[in-house]
Amino acid sequence: MTPNVLIWGDTETSPELRHEVPLAIGDPFLYLESNGRRVVVTSALEESRIAQGVPDLERLLLDELGRDELVATGRPALEVELELSVRAADRVGIQQALVPTDFPIALADRLRDHGVQLTPDASIFTERRRRKTAAEMAGIRRATDAGLAAMGEAATMLRNAEIRGEELWLDDEQLTSELVRARIREVCNREGAPAPADIMVKPMGPEPQIGHQPGSGPLSAHVPILIDLWPCDEGSGCWSDMTRTFVRGDISDRIAELHALVLTAHQQSCAAVRPGVSGVELYGVACEVFEAAGHPTGRTKRAGETLREGFYHGLGHGVGLQVHEAPSLGRSGSEPLIAGDVIAVEPGTVVRAIGGVRVEDLLVVTEAGAESLTGTFPYALAP
Repeated sequence: MTPNVLIWGDTETSPELRHEVPLAIGDPFLYLESNGRRVVVTSALEESRIAQGVPDLERLLLDELGRDELVATGRPALEVELELSVRAADRVGIQQALVPTDFPIALADRLRDHGVQLTPDASIFTERRRRKTAAEMAGIRRATDAGLAAMGEAATMLRNAEIRGEELWLDDEQLTSELVRARIREVCNREGAPAPADIMVKPMGPEPQIGHQPGSGPLSAHVPILIDLWPCDEGSGCWSDMTRTFVRGDISDRIAELHALVLTAHQQSCAAVRPGVSGVELYGVACEVFEAAGHPTGRTKRAGETLREGFYHGLGHGVGLQVHEAPSLGRSGSEPLIAGDVIAVEPGTVVRAIGGVRVEDLLVVTEAGAESLTGTFPYALAP
C-alpha cells in the first residue's frame, strides 16, 4: 500500500513540495496524500492558479475547514494554522503519514497530540525527486542552455582581454572576478535562469582559493581561471551546473599536464555512468586516475586528515530542484544510479605550488548510459 504523506512549506524553499506542486508559491501550505488522493489546503488567493497549473490536485479551502470560526475566537494566527492542518488531516482521513525530515516541529506536535502518527523519512522524498517529471527535465534543459550561453560570454571576455604584463584588460578596464561574474549573471537572467551571487570566477594559480570561495579582485594572465556557474530556471525552479577552467595567455607545461589529467578522469568517469552503478564506484574511477599520477584523494588520506590539495572533494552530485541533491558521487554514494538521474560530474585536482584545474558537466542517466547536457562546450584551456 502506498504510504500517506504530509508536506508543509512553500514551493520556493521546499523541493519536496515543489516536486508535487510545480508552481512558485511563496506562502506555506499543507499537502496531503492518502489512498490515491492528492490534496492541497489553500485559499482563494491560490485556488485558481493551482486549478489551472495542476488540475489533478484536489483543493481543500481554508474557509471550508472553519477558518472564520477559528479567527472569531481571537486565536493567534499560528494557532489557527495548526488547527486547520489538523482538520485537514481529519478530512482526508490521515491517521499516520510519512513527512520530510524538516517538517515543522510545532505542526508535528499538534498532529501527534491529535493522534496522528508521523514518521520522518528522507528516502521516499529523495526517491521521488530523482525521477524527474517532464516539466522538471525541460526546466533543467532551459537552465543548461542559459549556462552554456553565459559560459560562452565569459570565455569571450577572457579571449578578448588584452594582456598587459600580468594583468588582463577589457575595454580599458582591468578585468576582475566581479566583472565576469556580473556578465554571467546578466546573460543567465536574460535567458530566464538567474544565477546566484556566489557563482565562482576565481584564479587557480599557485596557492589557489579552493572550496566554494567565489573569487574576487583582478584576474591575471597566464594563470588558470576557474568558472563554475549554476543557473536556476525561473519557470520550474530547477537548476543546472557546469565548470570550465581557462588560461588567457601562456599555458605552462605543468598546468597543461594537470588539465590533461583532469580530462582523463572526467572522460573515464562519464563513460562509466549507467543505471546500476553507484556514486562511490564512479568516484573510484576518478580516484584511480589521480592516484596513479601520485595525487592524494579522499581514499588515500589518513583518517581525520583534511585534504587541501589533490582530488580533495567528491566527484559530484545530483541536480534538480536543488543544485546539490541525491545521488551523491562520493565516498558515501552507495545508492545505484537510475535512469532519469541528473548528475554533475566534476573531477579536479590541486597542486598548491602550481595551481588547480576542474571541469564539470551535467549528465542525464539513460537506460543505456548517459547524455551530456553540457559536453558540447569546449574543454580547451585557451578561451
